[in-house]
Amino acid sequence: MEFLHQLFQHQSYNKKNFFLIAGPCVVESEELVMEVADKVSSICRNLGIPYIFKASYRKANRTSAGSFTGIGDDNGMSLIQKTGATYKVPTTSDIHAHEEAALAAKYIDILQIPAFLCRQTDLLVAAAETGKVVNVKKGQFLSGPAMKFAVEKIRRAGNEKILLTERGTTFGYQDLVVDYRNIPWMQEHNTPVVMDCTHSLQQPNQTSGVTGGNPQLISTIAKAAIAAGADGLFIETHPNPSIAKSDGANMLRLDLLQGLLEQLVKLRQVVSEF
Repeated sequence: MEFLHQLFQHQSYNKKNFFLIAGPCVVESEELVMEVADKVSSICRNLGIPYIFKASYRKANRTSAGSFTGIGDDNGMSLIQKTGATYKVPTTSDIHAHEEAALAAKYIDILQIPAFLCRQTDLLVAAAETGKVVNVKKGQFLSGPAMKFAVEKIRRAGNEKILLTERGTTFGYQDLVVDYRNIPWMQEHNTPVVMDCTHSLQQPNQTSGVTGGNPQLISTIAKAAIAAGADGLFIETHPNPSIAKSDGANMLRLDLLQGLLEQLVKLRQVVSEF
């Protein structure tokens, strides 16, 4: 896709390799986002992986009313922009309402639509009309083929720069399961498809008020996604997930990322031969 070449203009982009969307779940501090971006961008540069920095400037979807939501929208967006400029990488963050789109587009390169909002027409259209790349996460309640309607809404608004992300399907009240058929099914919409390797391992709706997870399976999800032909991977990572202010139960510990990516690059090389 031509827009990916433009997105990675400051990096070496080879469509035979996957690209990576990675960062902490939420902007906690300048020190955190810079530490993560510095480490991940260095790893990706050495491995030839195009890199997009991700952090939410605000977490609107939290289980408990007492959960951390952010350091303020302006501060969060400014730090994401600063991080992208410092490391010369594109950035992404999620938006939750149509009125956020135009403002976020001033700071962020890719507007991410949360899975639970993927059917919201006004949100999709507002994101599309900014001219930015729009990454729509597949709803936990939808199939890959059904995502054609989200794609159509964005295209009818005049935007062809679309990513789709698989992030698991509801499996009972408190678990998710990944159906890898959704990767080729969503690629049939003529969009690159990303596998969210961390949110797909969530265990939502816990009575504790904090979402659980299975981070020990992140490498399994990632390897299977590469084998299934995913164009990109989404991995939330943190130096110390146990003290993270959001989604700590799902994130990959930062010092484990390099080893995993080295394995995935080798796997992609094998897969690309078929």
